[in-house]
Amino acid sequence: MQARVRNIEWPSQIPDNEWASVKEGIPSTEEPFISQYVSGREALIAQEKKQRSDHSFRQSLSPIGREACEIVSRIRAEEQASIWNSGLEGILAQKAGGNVYPGMMFSLAKDRMEKTKLWQIVRKMPKGALLHAHMDAMVDFDYLFNVLLETKGMHIYSTQHLGTEEARGGASFKFRFQKTDRVGEKSIWSSEYNSGTPILLTEAADAFPNGGRVGFIAWLKSRTTITNTESIEHHHGVDAVWRKFSSCFSILNTIIFYEPIFRIFMRRMMKQLLDDGVKWIDLRLAFTFRYYREGKDEPEESFDRMFYVFGEEIEKFKASEEGKGFWGARMIWTGLRVLDTRKIIEDMDACITIKMTYPHLVSGYDLVGQEDAGRPLKDVLPELFWFKKQCAQEGVEIPFFFHAGECLGDGSDTDQNLFDAVLLGTRRIGHGFSLYKHPLLIDMVKEKKILVENCPISNEVLRLCTSVMSHPLPALLARGVSCSLCNDDPAILGQDTAGMTHDFWQALQGWDNLGLAGLGSLAENSVRWAAFEDQNSTKWVQDIKDATLGNGVRAERMKQWSVEWEQYCLWIVTEFGNDADN
Repeated sequence: MQARVRNIEWPSQIPDNEWASVKEGIPSTEEPFISQYVSGREALIAQEKKQRSDHSFRQSLSPIGREACEIVSRIRAEEQASIWNSGLEGILAQKAGGNVYPGMMFSLAKDRMEKTKLWQIVRKMPKGALLHAHMDAMVDFDYLFNVLLETKGMHIYSTQHLGTEEARGGASFKFRFQKTDRVGEKSIWSSEYNSGTPILLTEAADAFPNGGRVGFIAWLKSRTTITNTESIEHHHGVDAVWRKFSSCFSILNTIIFYEPIFRIFMRRMMKQLLDDGVKWIDLRLAFTFRYYREGKDEPEESFDRMFYVFGEEIEKFKASEEGKGFWGARMIWTGLRVLDTRKIIEDMDACITIKMTYPHLVSGYDLVGQEDAGRPLKDVLPELFWFKKQCAQEGVEIPFFFHAGECLGDGSDTDQNLFDAVLLGTRRIGHGFSLYKHPLLIDMVKEKKILVENCPISNEVLRLCTSVMSHPLPALLARGVSCSLCNDDPAILGQDTAGMTHDFWQALQGWDNLGLAGLGSLAENSVRWAAFEDQNSTKWVQDIKDATLGNGVRAERMKQWSVEWEQYCLWIVTEFGNDADN
């Protein structure tokens, strides 16, 4: 007798005439000691799940909520078998190297995920607040670049001619408004171009060597996004993709912060987020750009006007029919960790000045940029303590919301930014990718009620993990750490929208332990930890503990979210209940 496993022939070790008696001695799954083992195993799994940060949320689910979660679990399982099956053939399988599976790399899965039933369900979900998003990477570029081309007076200029593929791939170029249209200049696509000369944008776009205006937009997108190819080339390492990532912002900042474009940008961003179920945004922005008023080709001396427009557009959107139900937005001021002491101090001083003028619009302070390439928090302690002293003297509350642990290291300066972030009193941790390596810090984060802002797709595209399946968020949830899901830089990273559905979908489809209830807990956390208003540290922590039992803005919005969640669960049961049963 021969056994066959996956077409591999193995010699039989047990003769046929002996197999019947051997088989008779194998215990049945109905045997009491097997049943006892299985019961003990299930009890152990259940005991561990009680430590999860989403445990209490699951326990408090209504009957409708539980039914919705079961329906979504069945739909997820069905789609894993029918859509994300490695045995399937087709275009996607070929692109993915012949292998299609749940939790595959985002850039390879994006088109297919957007056609699934699970996508429809996640898209509809009330997602609460977006806590980690860099403003200048929020609006879809097809829309933004069309606005750029339609804006009168916009010009393009470069440090060198862009007449070759090599130059167009790496040369620095920018945009700016000019009162007088510069027509008839030597083409920027010609070797005769004079470095730094502004060229009327529409003229330059129409003359683009490969396809005119359509080709120009495609080229501009390639210079301001992490392309699909760059996204999956993990062998090039973190530093390489960060160089491309950083270069995108230097181009985008010369587009967005011309006032007519900025106003349109703001409305588009808020509309896309609200349509995606997001009602509040804690934005981050590094103030390394110059802001220009409409019709002016000289920049503003400060960011006062920008914040005035920022606040005005938020209120206009909230008052509009399309903005009905939107809670609003605030700004976490972000300095660059790579700068020297003087520049950081000047930036901090500008932050305090704007906070005093627009206290309702500035919610906190952070340092950004590639952590591995910048100064660790321990090196900027003098600046940070100076900042806290100045805030106290001016009577303003500007808490820390630090990026920390967005790295692969273990014990490196970058990894140890987590220790400084916690010790310096950060209210949330941006990314916290390496936090799972630090058991003591995990306990401190839980005790101090610090939330971790997780950005799975960003961490994948920026080469910290190969796909959502190797992301550390499940480890943090299992250890009881409070987390939220965020989209970080969606326009640059390839989501093509300001919404969060891609990250939510990836998490739901990727991790068996999460489910709709786990996703709901992450959304609820975003409301619980949002920076709606100025609060001192004591009030902040108490407000988070009180949750819906409090009597402030946070409690009211958590109650609103709970109502929306229940309505959402009812929609799932009504819309998909019969399908799931079938």
